[in-house]
Amino acid sequence: MLSERLLTTAVHTCTKRYLNLKPTDEASVPAPVPGQAYMLYMHVPFCERLCPYCSFNRFPFAEDRARPYFANMRKEMLMLKELGYDFDSVYIGGGTPTILLDELCDTIDLARETFSIKEVSSETNPNHLIPSYLDKLQGRVQRLSVGVQSFDDDLLRQMDRYDKYGCGQQIMERIQDATPYFTSMNADMIFNFPAQTEDVLIRDIERVVESGASQTTFYPLMASPAVQKSLARTVGKVDYTREHRFYTIIDELLAGGNDPLFDHGSAWTFNRRQSAVAAPHAMIDEYVVDYEEYPAIGSGGITYLGKSLYVNTFSVVDYNKAIESGRMSLMGKTTFGKRERMRYRFMMQLFGLRLDKRQFKRDFGCSIEAGLPAEMAFMTAAGAFATNTPDELTLTPRGRYLMVVMMRQFFVGVNSLRDQARAALTGEERELLFG
Repeated sequence: MLSERLLTTAVHTCTKRYLNLKPTDEASVPAPVPGQAYMLYMHVPFCERLCPYCSFNRFPFAEDRARPYFANMRKEMLMLKELGYDFDSVYIGGGTPTILLDELCDTIDLARETFSIKEVSSETNPNHLIPSYLDKLQGRVQRLSVGVQSFDDDLLRQMDRYDKYGCGQQIMERIQDATPYFTSMNADMIFNFPAQTEDVLIRDIERVVESGASQTTFYPLMASPAVQKSLARTVGKVDYTREHRFYTIIDELLAGGNDPLFDHGSAWTFNRRQSAVAAPHAMIDEYVVDYEEYPAIGSGGITYLGKSLYVNTFSVVDYNKAIESGRMSLMGKTTFGKRERMRYRFMMQLFGLRLDKRQFKRDFGCSIEAGLPAEMAFMTAAGAFATNTPDELTLTPRGRYLMVVMMRQFFVGVNSLRDQARAALTGEERELLFG
């Protein structure tokens, strides 16, 4: 639709302009603001094998690289404590955080000893949903997100995941077995693969329901410049003209009708209704909605604090050297003006389905209509708002899809930021990724 194409172009133009890294020699992130709530993000950049669509910082796993890395990440965590930070929530992403389980458990245990941690969220892969892993994660991790992408065996083969993680039926059964171990089990899916038909998508949705997962996230396939060639070579060229239709199918089958199985947690996250009492706050992947500001530790971590975004070096070698010398591994920074920060708030809160207009005015000193007149006019004309009162903005189904488009393009822009950091890799590490 026209509004989707206009929005894609607008967000692409904006992110290209302000998501540009400039070198920084700062030795650490800024100290916390008293009274501000923060979440801690940890990045584990190791995978057994590398997926062709992934733009996150990741390297092939080797134990002799991973063990010193985890030790240094724990040192960096203590640096944040010395700066005065405290956290009640931790999100561990990757890569594959569970790739070296004893190190991960030691890291989580230290975080719980050091900070006021109430909940830990972690990503994992289907091959780690086995009793020896689940027994150690139970109690340490409350929210587990497993990267499924699709249950379709042909798509799994295209993504080079079939041999690694098993067939779709095996993955579904592992999720069924693992779900009781955690407060929230998220099945992480991707839609709009070039070879994905509507029937394949519908079958994926049916298997999510059958798996018993308390939550599912359906991301649209995103192609950053760094992965476009590998994507085209393995799964084909992305066709965005089908995206709205596919999203509508997901939305209607999971959250449509008079008695839906799932409710929206965000524009692309769905929470199973029967889990609402046990896990009323079930958001897991989009921590940027729940916590607008967050420091990130680990190679490739991205920090957002105040007006600035910081990127840690993508080199594990340089990361280790920095931490062992007593400094953080910040390699680049970009600073946002007031308008960019207003746009970020607009996007993140609406992606989370509700924008607090009174909070917006308190924080920015103007109404959202005065601060972002073009954005408000566009979304109003596109029929995006279900409610527009002095207190809040909420979304129509059309508005939810427009937020999917906006976030897709924003994350493509963030992936381009990662590409800038990755371009600085040299020697063996560059060979591991680009060789």
